[in-house]
Amino acid sequence: MGDAIVDRVLRTAVEKAAEPGQLRFTERQLYYEVCRVLMPWHRAPRRAQFTSAPALTYEAYLAALRRHGPGSVDGLLPPVVPKPRQAAGRHTPEPDLFDYGLPRLLVCESDDIAAMLRANGVPMESACPVYGASELPLEEGVLRMLALAERATVYLLHDASARGLTFPARFARSVDIPDGVRVVPLGLRPRQAGALHLVHGRGPAYAAVPAAFPAAGSGLGRGPGAGQGLAFELGRWERDWLRRGRFVEVAAVNPASLIRTVHRLVREVHTPRSQLTELRQVRRAGFLSWPTA
Repeated sequence: MGDAIVDRVLRTAVEKAAEPGQLRFTERQLYYEVCRVLMPWHRAPRRAQFTSAPALTYEAYLAALRRHGPGSVDGLLPPVVPKPRQAAGRHTPEPDLFDYGLPRLLVCESDDIAAMLRANGVPMESACPVYGASELPLEEGVLRMLALAERATVYLLHDASARGLTFPARFARSVDIPDGVRVVPLGLRPRQAGALHLVHGRGPAYAAVPAAFPAAGSGLGRGPGAGQGLAFELGRWERDWLRRGRFVEVAAVNPASLIRTVHRLVREVHTPRSQLTELRQVRRAGFLSWPTA
């Protein structure tokens, strides 16, 4: 594929990644948008469950970015460089910062995705602070705020990969969640990636993949469900898909769709639907519904 074609595709992908309203996006999100422009498998019917191979190598994509020059792509966020942890609330003089209840909090496996959600105003719009994995464990003040709220929930956002599916268990080991606080994994799961026909990567194959991954476990506080080893089961298609070494990053979801979905899920906004439609969607998508456009 010639450089001129790739450059034209990149310009189109930048426009699509920023829609609507000049969204900010990460380098990897833009790469997956380039792949969607080249091969729009995301338009295929949701009934067919599959993911697709990248339409362009990452090296060719980076070369196109270099040809555009540094700082020439509007909306492109710089990669996150983990820094030493600093106390929450250091930018505000209010002494009672931690005296209020916090009803919801989102923790992302990817620090870049966490930064992207913050850059696009998700914490303000959804009244939900957003943390990246490098910012764990949560500070005592934040845990106290969760404890003060009624039915507070910590939501977890992770990749559809053999490692990503262990993120809820890794979170449980690193954070002592207060009594009564729910921990809800949002995905991404392989079946969700397959329904959206996202672009997959490929790593080493696995001889075997567990039939279930823990969604909670010891260390998830002392409230209801704590320490019970709650798990979600994988279907045969998901296990076979993971065994082949495939994975899908959350970054592969279109930025606008990701923001809409996160907002809807953390606010627990449910649209009315018939019982038959509900049963069909649950059977296809699993325990949560990701965007259809």
